[in-house]
Amino acid sequence: MRAAVSQRSDSRPPANLENRLRAGNIARHVGRVFFFGVLMFGACGGNAEQARAQSWAEKMFTVRDHDFRTVGRGTKAEYHFELKNIYQEDVHIAAVRTSCGCTTPSLTRDTLATHETGAVVATFNTNSFIGQKSATVTVVFDRPYYAEVQLKVAGYIRTDITFDPPEVDFGELMPGESATQTVTITKTGSPNWRINDVRSHCSDLGASLASPEIGAGFVRYRMTVRAKESLAEGDLREQLTLISNDRSFPTTEMSVVGRVRPTLSVSPAAVSIGTISSDSAVEKKLVVRGQDPFRIKEVVCEDERFEFAPSDSKKKIHFLTLKFQGDGETGRVAQRVTIKTDLGSGKTTSFLVTGTIQ
Repeated sequence: MRAAVSQRSDSRPPANLENRLRAGNIARHVGRVFFFGVLMFGACGGNAEQARAQSWAEKMFTVRDHDFRTVGRGTKAEYHFELKNIYQEDVHIAAVRTSCGCTTPSLTRDTLATHETGAVVATFNTNSFIGQKSATVTVVFDRPYYAEVQLKVAGYIRTDITFDPPEVDFGELMPGESATQTVTITKTGSPNWRINDVRSHCSDLGASLASPEIGAGFVRYRMTVRAKESLAEGDLREQLTLISNDRSFPTTEMSVVGRVRPTLSVSPAAVSIGTISSDSAVEKKLVVRGQDPFRIKEVVCEDERFEFAPSDSKKKIHFLTLKFQGDGETGRVAQRVTIKTDLGSGKTTSFLVTGTIQ
């Protein structure tokens, strides 16, 4: 119920209203002073506050700068800035941009659930640019909060050294399989140039050089690169470093890529049950593949709301059923599930289940 308002015949406001108007003028004046004070604080302390606001996103990256060092003209030069969602909320990358056309950024995925990983791929454009180049790649996040992260890349692109092919790509290999690829390295301008050594941080790679072919104004080498049987499962992204007698540029880099197919894998590697009510039931299908026939001995999950129905037979491909039954509890779900098999000494694989229970 609203109180009745008494009417007055004179045009002057009542005394208590005059007091309120004076108080309001004072409040507005104080408000203006406070507003300008906030502006001054923002001008003086805003940078520190902004830095703190960005830190949540920066924590997902293990590396935020990379030096391609010295690379040949036209060679393939990429670097994966890996990031992992360490938070309960989904993380979404709205955009990536670069400060220089010498580097092209791209994403392996733009949305990461809890514990999922992805990468910002920085590609050095060695076909279009030469000399010393650097760029800042800005990664823009819009969920769960707005943030920007700067990634730095730099390198020197030589015009007098070329590789054919532009990188060593072994493609997909089977576990325990070895492979070789031959690369032609050409240096123009100085017939006295020599490669003294080829180095790699990966002990599962080997390289050998044939005797140089020396011509009028060029030196050419044929290099054989070998992926050894001991190469670990998963993606291969390594560098070979050529050590030369060039005092100005003693090293030149070349990339080596490939993939060793896992002996055991599950697809999809990340499962979402979506946003569901607290008493909902959800069922999902997964495919577990092995290089050899195997049995699923156990599926380990700490969340008792999940059930699994593995097959007891021995085969290369298993279709695994995941069932979730809500029990009234609400909140985020981020559960790592491990599949144990009888392969080898009990080889395992795992996948991630995420969702929101309302």
